[in-house]
Amino acid sequence: MNSLTPSQLDLLQRALGPTRVLEEHVLAPYTTFKIGGPADAFYEATSADELSTAIQAARKADIPCFVLGLGANILVGDKGFRGLVIRNAARNMSMSPDGVLHVESGAIVWPDVIRYAIQCQFAGLEHYAGIPSTVGGALWQNLHFLSPAPKRERTMFIDEVFLDALLLTPENTLQQVNHEYFGFGYDQSILHHSGDIVLSARFNLEKGDQQNMNRIVDENLAWRKERHPPLETEPSAGSIFQKIEGIGAGRLIDECGMKGARQGGIEITQRHANIMINRGGGTASDVIKLIERVVTTVKDQKGHILKPEIAMIGEF
Repeated sequence: MNSLTPSQLDLLQRALGPTRVLEEHVLAPYTTFKIGGPADAFYEATSADELSTAIQAARKADIPCFVLGLGANILVGDKGFRGLVIRNAARNMSMSPDGVLHVESGAIVWPDVIRYAIQCQFAGLEHYAGIPSTVGGALWQNLHFLSPAPKRERTMFIDEVFLDALLLTPENTLQQVNHEYFGFGYDQSILHHSGDIVLSARFNLEKGDQQNMNRIVDENLAWRKERHPPLETEPSAGSIFQKIEGIGAGRLIDECGMKGARQGGIEITQRHANIMINRGGGTASDVIKLIERVVTTVKDQKGHILKPEIAMIGEF
């Protein structure tokens, strides 16, 4: 049942448009796991201004609000989300002659942003080809990738090319912040606890050779294809558990013989033991139960405690 009052819904509709605020809208199609119940209200923002307006409208009406990008690295509860879900489809971008890329936070890193940068002959983002993320999500988690190509065997982080960003603060003010403000770490940024919302960002890229950039893209896509299930046919949320330095969560799960383990419609893929896939009809409850089985098994057999890295959203 919708938890929003008639006055709250009315405020949202007046601020955002009566036909654009959808009630009891199922979220599963908007996540890479294809799991999730209905949101009380759902709105798609197609520009940074619309994103800002929607968030401020929700705050004014005292409505819980969640900004949804590509829906990767999250698990939405079967009971959905009590409040407003804003799908961030703000995707405008432009490139300056000196390689400063200005892009709204809903832009899709791969393929849209990367292909645009390569077309403009500027390098620095091609390493993240194949990773499902919006720009906002990339900054949230400091998007990273261990590049497989020769002479590039190191983890590359998107903060290496990040310049600054325009934020909507919890006080509903606009604030331009620099790299230092974000406090980037492994899978970390200030966004995890600050309440700020990224409206747009700028990245400082360098002139590059298109042929070389396309080669890197092809290498990275081939590497991911061997190790990651295709989202189109095997929906997943990416890695389920946090990295354990020097060991690897996937290795521990594999050594416990849990590849192929299944709970309802959810299965640990044979490709990568730290990834669960939705075989069809999988629910958030199935995922939670399989997570609990993995944690218990690894603790009993290996003595390590695995912690989920995916965000749990809504009611379970």
